[in-house]
Amino acid sequence: MALDTIIENPLPKRAMKAELLDSDTELQLAYAWRDDRDVEALHRLINAYMRLAISMASKFRRYGAPMNDLIQEAGLGLMKAADKFDPDRGVRFSTYAVWWIKASIQDYVMRNWSMVRTGSTSSQKSLFFNMRRVQAQLEREAHTSGIELDQHQLHQQIATEIGVPLRDVQMMDGRLSGADFSLNAVQSAEEEGREWIEALEDDSAQAAELVEEDHDTQQLRTWLVEAMQALNERERFIITERKLREKPRTLESLGTELGLSKERVRQLEAGAFQKMRKSLENCSREVQNFLL
Repeated sequence: MALDTIIENPLPKRAMKAELLDSDTELQLAYAWRDDRDVEALHRLINAYMRLAISMASKFRRYGAPMNDLIQEAGLGLMKAADKFDPDRGVRFSTYAVWWIKASIQDYVMRNWSMVRTGSTSSQKSLFFNMRRVQAQLEREAHTSGIELDQHQLHQQIATEIGVPLRDVQMMDGRLSGADFSLNAVQSAEEEGREWIEALEDDSAQAAELVEEDHDTQQLRTWLVEAMQALNERERFIITERKLREKPRTLESLGTELGLSKERVRQLEAGAFQKMRKSLENCSREVQNFLL
């Protein structure tokens, strides 16, 4: 796509020297790109509004992302806006581009805020960029009114103010309260302090569970072999092909091979299951219920 090679992280100085477009020129350039894929027209449109992208990128510096990266993401948003802009709608390109630029920067900030994904839904994004501001405002208002808010009350008011579920507020507050920590960090300053990862519970099967599972598997296999021996050769063939293969065969394909109708194969299969059930009646009730 032509947009991929239009812009290579333009510097702020270059953007500030770019031409200012009046509405008529902007419209002509937008039509030239949309209708004729005129790359030169796209160059002018992008360069003219790169200062807008840089200005918006600077507003997100407080989130700790490198300014150069923010400018690059803003430029990508600007290019997406140019590619999707419809001049027939009667809207100035700058008005339309603002939303694409902001969305691109916000997605980048949220992706890089933490190794754990912070959120992707609209409510989570709204919380990420507005929660601390709204919280500070509510705390100031409560202090002015002489009211003390506990954490639950504060979360409820934030949820109401932003218009998001309470559980999202509680989750986002936890994620914004601290930075990521390595599980390989030691728990204490002592020389032989163990790492945090050593304190995690091992959720894999324990030795006793593995032995018990292996015993049950062997017993189950023995009972199945005995049940299969109660069948004749044709019935064993049908059960094997229908139930014991990774890709079970159809009744129709078995009927063709055995020279039987599909319905007859189904009847033989049902009869084979009846024989197996009788063979398993000597098993314990617990195991029988599991198998059947």
